[in-house]
Amino acid sequence: MKPIWLQVLPCIAALTLAAGALFGAYHHGVTVTDEKWQSAWNARDTRDAEAKSLNEAAERTREQAYQQSINKAVQDGQRNIDQAMADAAAARASADGLRGAADNLARRLAASEASGNSCTAAASKAAARAAAVLADVLKRADQRAGDLAAVADQARARGMTCEQAYDGLIRSSALH
Repeated sequence: MKPIWLQVLPCIAALTLAAGALFGAYHHGVTVTDEKWQSAWNARDTRDAEAKSLNEAAERTREQAYQQSINKAVQDGQRNIDQAMADAAAARASADGLRGAADNLARRLAASEASGNSCTAAASKAAARAAAVLADVLKRADQRAGDLAAVADQARARGMTCEQAYDGLIRSSALH
């Protein structure tokens, strides 16, 4: 009779082969599944990268549209400010003529005061002083009004520039 271990050896070998075959099948299934998932993840990563690239390009285009809108508003605003400054300079030149006329009137009254007779000298002197004060007040008021008008024109032009830039941004964002 054969020893027991020789009788059990074929069973152990068969069990070992069966276990090895089962482990090999299991390992092959895990490998195939891992490769399948890895392939799916790689495809997802590729789609994500493409979507990111498309989104970045769309955002760059939108940003460039915003910037062009703002640049146009700034150029238009600067043109308005330049026009306001030119108008203010023209108004100053016109006002200089008015101030010169007021100074000439005050000088003529002062000259007529000096050449007048003694009975009308006091009245003439008072009138000349009043005319000089009036001419000075007129010059100062006109100068201040010109300064305020220049500031108001520039503030208006700047406000319109901001409004135009804002409207451009709103229109651009409504399109996207």
